[in-house]
Amino acid sequence: MFAFIIRRLLALPVVLFAVSLVIVGLLQLLSPTQRASAFVTSPQQARNLDAVIEARGLDQPFPVQYWSWLTAVAEGNLGYSRTASMPVMEAIGRFLPATAELTLFSIIPVIGFGIWLGTQAALRRNTIVDQISRVIAIIGWSLPTFVFGIWILSWLYGGYGWFGIGRISNELQVAIAEGSIVQYTRFMTLDAILNGRWDMFVDALMHLVLPVVTLSAVVTAQIMRVMRGSLLEALSQDYVRTARAKGLEQRAINLKHARRNALIPVLTLSGLLIATLLNGTVVVETIFNYRGLGLWFATAAVQLDIPAVVGYGLVVAVIIVVVNLLVDIGYAVVDPRIRYD
Repeated sequence: MFAFIIRRLLALPVVLFAVSLVIVGLLQLLSPTQRASAFVTSPQQARNLDAVIEARGLDQPFPVQYWSWLTAVAEGNLGYSRTASMPVMEAIGRFLPATAELTLFSIIPVIGFGIWLGTQAALRRNTIVDQISRVIAIIGWSLPTFVFGIWILSWLYGGYGWFGIGRISNELQVAIAEGSIVQYTRFMTLDAILNGRWDMFVDALMHLVLPVVTLSAVVTAQIMRVMRGSLLEALSQDYVRTARAKGLEQRAINLKHARRNALIPVLTLSGLLIATLLNGTVVVETIFNYRGLGLWFATAAVQLDIPAVVGYGLVVAVIIVVVNLLVDIGYAVVDPRIRYD
């Protein structure tokens, strides 16, 4: 297993190289002037784009341009983001924790509630529990994320003032800006605990409720449907009938043996849905003014902030590779027959 993990981690640079090659290659569809505007950090540079083009080699052949870009990236320079008014690496460090916090809190109901509801639906097939769960799955799967997000924002926050938008209340934002609250990790909930500010912890959780519910609604429905179908198939296998014939307790058969085998397709889908969550944050963060990678990327794409778009693409590529690795490890944990040695 250890050797497998090392091999997959060594493949990460190859994946990043391929992704960067595609992204930088697509940028060649823009004119040198348009690409030069991505490196402008001052009004003086904006008035003399020809100098930027020459300095960056944007009029050179693609291999020369790519090598120049790759050399800068190796030095930790992904360019300057105009929309964030800071270097791209610094912007990623600032916005990534917000999106990671939102995604992590969304995964908990997605996997936990999705697996539980799918299990209950399969074990109580064709009962009222199964019918209700299928209705929930159909509604969740059919409702677009942006429609559900706007509706829940208008209803709960606009109508009753419940929860909130953004990452935290204005009063606590002022306290952070003044330095009375230290941002150790930029995870609002974790920083609140480290600062001993339980009021901030509760406030951060309240601001997470609406985006988490919106982000996880559709994905939970998918997990539930797959879990139900997979468990029904597992319950019809010969080893389940044999276990029943031997007098094994029904609860042990359902939850220990059948459900464990049924989790394999769910793990596969969960890995794919992590990417869905990341893409969903673009919409959700925009709706709830949640300042994370998604909102930054949406703003950067609209304003043609090329370094920010490239940086976002690389970050997503790294996350997807790591998530796929975790899914493969999960296979071996769930099913001892799977080995990578």
